[in-house]
Amino acid sequence: MLKVAILDDYVGVARECADWASLDGVAEITVFNRHLSEADGAEVLQPFDVICAMRERMALPRTLLERLTNLKLILIVGPTLANLDLDAATNLGIVVSGSGHHAGADFSRIVHATPELTWGLMIATVRHIAHEDRAVRKGRWQSTLGYILRGRTLGLLGLGRIGKQLAEYAKAFGMNPIAWSQNLTAEAAAEVGVTRVEKDELFAQADVLCIGLVLSDRTRGLVGARELSLMKPSAYLINTSRGPIVDEAALISALSSHGLAGAGLDTFDQEPLPLDHPFRRMSNVTLTPHLGYATRETYEAFYGSMPEAIAAYANGEPVRVVNQEVMQRRGA
Repeated sequence: MLKVAILDDYVGVARECADWASLDGVAEITVFNRHLSEADGAEVLQPFDVICAMRERMALPRTLLERLTNLKLILIVGPTLANLDLDAATNLGIVVSGSGHHAGADFSRIVHATPELTWGLMIATVRHIAHEDRAVRKGRWQSTLGYILRGRTLGLLGLGRIGKQLAEYAKAFGMNPIAWSQNLTAEAAAEVGVTRVEKDELFAQADVLCIGLVLSDRTRGLVGARELSLMKPSAYLINTSRGPIVDEAALISALSSHGLAGAGLDTFDQEPLPLDHPFRRMSNVTLTPHLGYATRETYEAFYGSMPEAIAAYANGEPVRVVNQEVMQRRGA
């Protein structure tokens, strides 16, 4: 019987989000609700044949994979996993399988998860909702003033799927959406009712700046001290993409010196956020624990195809194999 580990199920809902009972007699399922460090993982994951990863929550580098001598199959969400050493997995003969579509998953709704969270985080940040919630619970009453979004400029750093949805929300709220990214043209922006501006203009004009880029070598650290210095002291930064797109030290400095009014952050350089992190102590920062995709519909889509992939592997016919080289070796 295969030993299966489901990683980083912080909310404890993985068992509810897929038909794991279909694996009775095939696999023994263990769920890890706490985040495992590499050292923890090397010890507690040693007995497992299969790992089910929830996006990039736990890194799977060569140094860990080499120590997991029983590991045969890694299930990932989507076709790639940025913090998985795919070459190492292939060299070690570990099959990597991506998630697939399954009956009941409504992908037309799932794509709205992160844009909706972004908009909610924006409102919570500019109206100080989390701060005031804490204050009311402590017996205080009305300690801050927020501002109205209508008539203000929304800066979109990236105009992909999420940015386009935010632009629609902006128009519904009476905001003026502007955008920049390295490959964005004025024509493409105009097609969705957005004005393309140059990078420096984006930072200088935005009352609220939302980051909607994929993390890559060219976007890592794209928002640094220089870019933040261009922003209005009354402006807010919202990041629901990836933490390392923003130079974290520069952002902490800008927020501490009131170079920015505040920030709403759902993603961080290190996740979970360390207990001693400065963001935890800053009253002008609204924090959420990477909730952008964390909805029941999304989890059902992510986990839903994993039992099928495990059963297929157990039958000697792995599906959606990312590293086909492993299968070619087996057939040789």
